[in-house]
Amino acid sequence: MTRVPPWLLRHRVTIEPYVGDSAYGPQYGPPVPDVPAMVAEQVRTVRDREGREVISTAQVITAPDTHCPAESRITLPSGRRTRALSAAHHTAPGLPVPESLEVMCE
Repeated sequence: MTRVPPWLLRHRVTIEPYVGDSAYGPQYGPPVPDVPAMVAEQVRTVRDREGREVISTAQVITAPDTHCPAESRITLPSGRRTRALSAAHHTAPGLPVPESLEVMCE
């Protein structure tokens, strides 16, 4: 398994993984600080986990084993807090391309 090279992951983000809803609203796991990532803060139209077209204002690429389900809270290097709209694992078994996790953020 070829992973995305660590030298490409120049930014650091904090991820609070979404664990579900309760009577008091969304629940999150403990924050995971200093997660290596590559962040692009640009506007894109994407589909969320339910298939609706939404606007993503930041895209985060991390190592393939990073735990960041949709609805997780993410603190970007700029200090802005955002929500994960969708998370996609990129794999290519047998091909010489790196595996990664791409998270589209609100």
